[in-house]
Amino acid sequence: MKAYVFPGQGAQFVGMGKDLYDNSDLAKNLFEKANKILGFRITELMFNGTDEDLKQTKVTQPAIFLHSVILAETLKDFAPDMVAGHSLGEFSALVANKALSFDDGVLLVSKRAMAMQKACEKEPSTMAAIIGMEDELVEKVCSGIKEIVIPANYNCPGQVVISGSIKGIDLAVEKLNELGAKRAIKLAVGGAFHSPLMESARIELENAINSTTFNKPICPVYQNVDAKPTDNPEIIKQNLIKQLTSPVRWTQTVKNMLADGADSFTEVGPGKVLQGLIKKVNRTAATQSA
Repeated sequence: MKAYVFPGQGAQFVGMGKDLYDNSDLAKNLFEKANKILGFRITELMFNGTDEDLKQTKVTQPAIFLHSVILAETLKDFAPDMVAGHSLGEFSALVANKALSFDDGVLLVSKRAMAMQKACEKEPSTMAAIIGMEDELVEKVCSGIKEIVIPANYNCPGQVVISGSIKGIDLAVEKLNELGAKRAIKLAVGGAFHSPLMESARIELENAINSTTFNKPICPVYQNVDAKPTDNPEIIKQNLIKQLTSPVRWTQTVKNMLADGADSFTEVGPGKVLQGLIKKVNRTAATQSA
């Protein structure tokens, strides 16, 4: 069974999508449509901008989404049996999977990015990568700290990203280093994604999602919140809303997809981050770029 996976924030690079724009009329039309919907030429920033331009959440998220979705649209053999996306990538997966229209996807991702950026500006917060430690021990350390700090991304065995207030992350990093983590390092991100500190963004996104039409997808989508497959539009919507303040359960998602018969994983979008994570979940998994 063919599984298609879609990357999240962090996979961006200058020049992303330019080959699609230059070589496909379909891709060019979709990029131009997105420029109109967004109200600015995101293609200029994607193709000719700087790393700093692309690091802005309000640019990063729509840019990765557009690269992934438009690439999927141009694939001749795109016929997934199951899909999943990492964080932002879940929106890409839903548009590629026909649960959400292209126009609505662009609008929702833009609203999500703006709402998250606003939440980040409201209260200083950050994230840290914890390498070489059992998930349960990371959870225990986080729960023992009085400041806000929670596991946010279960990326693969031995790699968890934690999210929270500056003080909470500092305390957790110090404690996890003491307990023998191979690495516990703060990340250069704008805020505490997938934590309670994104509550204001969740409320904004909830209103937008509830007023958007979702259709039954062409195949099941494995969602971040519970790592389970669904093709029910109402469940998809509720899980998307919860996603902003809940952990991304990527390790369990990959395990569930394998258990349900996935024999190949195709990463659709910039970079190869997800292929690396999938290999760490199961060394024998077949992975490739679209």
